[in-house]
Amino acid sequence: MAGQIKITLRKSISGSKPVHREALRGLGLRRINQSVLRKDNPSIRGLVFQVKHLVEVEEGA
Repeated sequence: MAGQIKITLRKSISGSKPVHREALRGLGLRRINQSVLRKDNPSIRGLVFQVKHLVEVEEGA
């Protein structure tokens, strides 16, 4: 786990739980189809796991 991952918000956060909104804010995602590059580490993986139903992840980006 040393590279980067590309995280893209694919679904709306409307109606989602506050804990999921906080996880998306921590990842830096605000709008649908917005993508961010983050280091591949356990803390980022934990945030992605919480919102895996809302995002798409590309490894080695």
